Amino acid sequence: MRVRRVTETPVCSFGELARAFARIGCMSFGGPVGQIALMHRELVEERGWIDEQQFLHALNFCHLLPGPEATQLSIWVGWKLHGVKGGVAAGLLFIIPGVLVILGFSIFYGIAAKLGWFMAAFAGIKAAVLALVVQAMLRVAGRALGTPFKKAVAVASFVALFLFDLPFPLVVLGAGALGALVEAKRPQWLRLPPMPEPDIASPRPWGASAKAVLIGGALWAAPIVLIRATLGPKHVLSELGSYFSQLAVVSFGGAYAVLASMAQQAVEHFGWLTAGEMADGLGLAETTPGPLIMVTQFVGYLAGSRAPAPFTPLVAGTLGALVTTWVTFAPCFLWIFTFAPWLERLEGARRLKGGLATLTAAIVGVIANLSLWFAIHVLFARNVDRSFGPVHLLTPVPQSLDWHAALLAALSAFLIFRLRWNVIGVLGLGAVVGVVLGAVG
Repeated sequence: MRVRRVTETPVCSFGELARAFARIGCMSFGGPVGQIALMHRELVEERGWIDEQQFLHALNFCHLLPGPEATQLSIWVGWKLHGVKGGVAAGLLFIIPGVLVILGFSIFYGIAAKLGWFMAAFAGIKAAVLALVVQAMLRVAGRALGTPFKKAVAVASFVALFLFDLPFPLVVLGAGALGALVEAKRPQWLRLPPMPEPDIASPRPWGASAKAVLIGGALWAAPIVLIRATLGPKHVLSELGSYFSQLAVVSFGGAYAVLASMAQQAVEHFGWLTAGEMADGLGLAETTPGPLIMVTQFVGYLAGSRAPAPFTPLVAGTLGALVTTWVTFAPCFLWIFTFAPWLERLEGARRLKGGLATLTAAIVGVIANLSLWFAIHVLFARNVDRSFGPVHLLTPVPQSLDWHAALLAALSAFLIFRLRWNVIGVLGLGAVVGVVLGAVG
């Protein structure tokens, strides 16, 4: 399959591209901000394969798409330099190191979960993760809530999720539709920056995009179809494939936004893992290379290993991790190969940008919901779900406060917000202090 014609004299060979992204994949710590900065340094500043304007336009384009933007940016760079072959190579090399590391950690976690020192270390990590989620919320709020309308959208999304338990896709897609309407009728409510006029001289690449949709969609769906045909729709692998495929379509706003929906569904609806284990998985993903959304693989491993029939727990867990990873990242390739030829036209689509701006504002409320949900489950041993008509209020039992977790969360917040420690340092110290507190009781 070819989505574009590659120039006769590419700026780098395919081998050079592969070696560069193998290096980037192994060094891609620090979440999307750190990963994008690394790609900029390696590809724009040092090698000059992509110029500054191309890089920024592609980054803006990736923000319009569901899924991890750093992964999609890597696929776009490979596509730009060597067509579909380059996009596949760059994307896989960016993802694979994290896949292998998280899979290894997931297997070890499943084996060592009953060891006292191991769980004490992760108790410290869970408390540190709570502070990191709050930091992520404040970062997004700082760039997304520039107008009173956007602030109102953030509050409304929090209320819709935390109090009314509305579905995550309804909230984010509804916010996007509202933003497109507001941009058309009341653009001053959004105050979008000036945008370039779209390039309408070039022909519309309908054929290339249709081919990408057909082939990419078939590859995305193939494992799910095979699993459902052999194991049935009720098997945990079928449930993982179906749920995470649906999530991939609405995963706007970065990994923390997706986690808000995924954590509650995986814990409360499917029962694949506990809230504490969900926080453990996020801590693992924060300290390993690759996209933060790789935490989905951890969820897939635990879900598969706990309902293994007809496989062994190790085999079922590994299959669950791989299925989850496939349906999480296969759409990234589909989006890029389908929409990258339309980049210039999409750059000037004001209603699309308006929808994204409002959706990003809603994501602040989504992450606030995740922060409060994590805090209730990490800091308190017991909580009560109270219902008042359509309102559902999750309230902690004050007497069940875990003072170890509260102390570690406060320490992590101090290190992050006052001393400006990095993620790995905070999580590492949290693990050490967790072990010490566990030893002294």
